[in-house]
Amino acid sequence: MKLKSTLLLATLVCATSLTRALAGDILTVAVFDFDSHDEAVRDLGPKIATLVNANLSADPQINTVERAELDKALGEQELSLSGSVSSESAAKVGQLTGAKVLVTGRVFKAEDQTIIVAKIIGTETGRVYGEVVNGKPGAAITDLAVELAKKIATDVDQKGDTLVAKVVTTEERIDRIKKALGDKPRPVVSVSITEQHFGQHVIDPAAQTEISLMLQQCGFTVVDGGSTNKAAIEITGEAFSEYGLRKGNLQSCRARIEIKARYIDSGDVIAVDRQTSVAVDIAEHVAAKTALQTGAAELAERLLPKLVK
Repeated sequence: MKLKSTLLLATLVCATSLTRALAGDILTVAVFDFDSHDEAVRDLGPKIATLVNANLSADPQINTVERAELDKALGEQELSLSGSVSSESAAKVGQLTGAKVLVTGRVFKAEDQTIIVAKIIGTETGRVYGEVVNGKPGAAITDLAVELAKKIATDVDQKGDTLVAKVVTTEERIDRIKKALGDKPRPVVSVSITEQHFGQHVIDPAAQTEISLMLQQCGFTVVDGGSTNKAAIEITGEAFSEYGLRKGNLQSCRARIEIKARYIDSGDVIAVDRQTSVAVDIAEHVAAKTALQTGAAELAERLLPKLVK
């Protein structure tokens, strides 16, 4: 009964606090089952994970991935809700779920105490932090989960800049590209990247728009089929976006972009590259466009310096 009451309270608080948090930065966290191999605590791993997840959901700056959605997102992958998650596999989980931070750990008995150890992993940086709570004989698992969730939330809040990769502004990215290009002459470039969302053709492709814009901002001349100027290099590719997960009013979308740059006259390939990205927004199509825009910007930073001799 106490477990049900705790989960109900956390759910109600989550509904209110998530609405308030829409205007601010929200960090997505995925909680995996805690290992509980010891016979004395064999059934506690999933219960602790559920309680920690529910309590984290009450934090207005944390968006938790629902347990059922997390299991579904991992699907046929070798990763599952059960067992520990290594820092090496964290990046893959982040791509699959959109989570920036993973929480996993272990629960065990030491003499007469129940000890829960949590591991907090940044999916983008690989940084790992640990937290521990000790329960004396008779301590309620619900109370230990609340204490642990508070410690995890504090780490996410205070150490978020080391758990999540620094957000690069468009201006910073353009400045870096210009420095890499130097004073080398910029060739004329054409860009054609087809785009789909849910299998439907998109009229205004975000990836093509972003790469074209960054080319222009870096001093390249961009042409299309109606231009009288002839392109020396063409950038072609495909991009698609799809719905990821939903939590309350927030929706995530994943996107993948694959591009190729080649000299038109000779046909020689200059570079081939691809990028996967995730974005969250209250509107599905905005999230999809943002994911494509982010992926295209990262591709442009790697590609543009290769276009000059």
